[in-house]
Amino acid sequence: MSNAALAQSLIRAVNEAASAASLLEAVQQLAAAQLEETIPTLIATLSYNNPGAAVAAVDGLVAIGKPAVQPLLDLLDSHNYTARAWAIRALAGIGDSRGLDELLDAAQNDFALSVRRAAARGLGTLHWYELASDRVQAAQVAALTALLKVCQDPEWVVRYAAITGLQALASAASTLQPNLVLDIQHHLKQFAETETDLTVRTRICWAQQQLRAPSTSSPSLVYATDIGIGLELDWQRTVDNLYQRKFEERSHTLPEGDPRRYKKLVEVLQTH
Repeated sequence: MSNAALAQSLIRAVNEAASAASLLEAVQQLAAAQLEETIPTLIATLSYNNPGAAVAAVDGLVAIGKPAVQPLLDLLDSHNYTARAWAIRALAGIGDSRGLDELLDAAQNDFALSVRRAAARGLGTLHWYELASDRVQAAQVAALTALLKVCQDPEWVVRYAAITGLQALASAASTLQPNLVLDIQHHLKQFAETETDLTVRTRICWAQQQLRAPSTSSPSLVYATDIGIGLELDWQRTVDNLYQRKFEERSHTLPEGDPRRYKKLVEVLQTH
């Protein structure tokens, strides 16, 4: 079967799905095919009232990569918040520089913490090399300005993502903008002194260690003396807890972006 025929068959299965379960299965198969012909259908799926299907569609769009960027930008619907939120996640995952303006806006202004978090991470991992050389520095400064603002976000998971974004941005800017890296290190030091959440402080410490010694292998432990507490923290366990909570979030019954989703993780982290 040709790619075109396969795409039409998979698209038909999505369009003819008669239940939420069958729609999820059809979208998962459509996404797994990674065919450019399926992009419009994957984007349309983002507006369906089926979070599982939307997650699968985002994964499929990210896997397809660059060909999906312009259609996502063209079809962003400011009147359909659900679809826009998922589209921002897809743009962040792809990392194409054409998504910069959307990510800047979402990271700073979106009302859902999960969207701000995705956008903040995306700002750190943009493909800066795709920009014209005379635009890179200004774009990275814009990303830095946005991430510093997001570091003041009231939700700890968003601040955590902003720190991740700052570390990635510093690594990317180290060749062309060493002063920007110094600026990021300065702000990380300030955030380490003022941040009240244990998980975020741990992530700041990790970023500081990596930016001080980027060529060394990743340490397995982050020591409490670096972040002002009196015990040793197992970094890998912290990361595992975060990713486990992220997995649980996808099937949780609470609404998208509800901070109560993270209550259990906070309780777990506070015991370590």
